Amino acid sequence: MNKIPVYFMPGLAASVAIFERIKLPESEFDMFFLEWEIPLEKESLQDYAKRMAGKIKHENPVLIGVSFGGILVQEMSCFIAVHKVIIISSVKSNLEFPKRMMIAKSTKAYKLIPISLVQNIESLAKFSFGKKVNERLKLYEKFLSVRDKRYLDWAIEQVILWDRTVVDQQVIHIHGDADDVFPIKKISNCIVVKGGTHIMILMKCKWLNTNLPKIILGQYDNGEEL
Repeated sequence: MNKIPVYFMPGLAASVAIFERIKLPESEFDMFFLEWEIPLEKESLQDYAKRMAGKIKHENPVLIGVSFGGILVQEMSCFIAVHKVIIISSVKSNLEFPKRMMIAKSTKAYKLIPISLVQNIESLAKFSFGKKVNERLKLYEKFLSVRDKRYLDWAIEQVILWDRTVVDQQVIHIHGDADDVFPIKKISNCIVVKGGTHIMILMKCKWLNTNLPKIILGQYDNGEEL
């Protein structure tokens, strides 16, 4: 039996290390990991997606994207034939954005985000913000590896200005009910993971390792045919 190629795309500024706890059965799946590249000058999200799609070396792959990576794999699927597109902790259109992101778009407040904070997470982590925040900062320090200002400026703008309003009904959406970046109340037609936060790719790896193979193979029982 030919194994199914599965390509993983991490979230905004994240490295492929965020997938270190994800294990799919080697007898059925081959796992490949895509990394963020520095965008070309004035490169659109669609052009970037086309360039990233060129890195796919297998026919009819499964594309799995987390957060902004979920947005990107949806755009990539416009350029190549895919077996499935699965997004985790992401959105299927800009209609699922929280209100604060819509405000950021209309006011262009996203241009005021201090990129230097993301670039210098180690310095930020030296201050005490309480146990929970410090634990998250440690995660960010480990998993946010893309600190290039050109990329960060570009990526934040591409998320906020994403213009997709029509949902691709073939996209499979996995979302946590405790996601604080993309709140579940704005998300429709998804597989809900109880207690899943925006970083559930790390914290809910047991659930994902159990269910991702079923979802890919169309065997997941969510009360509907996948």
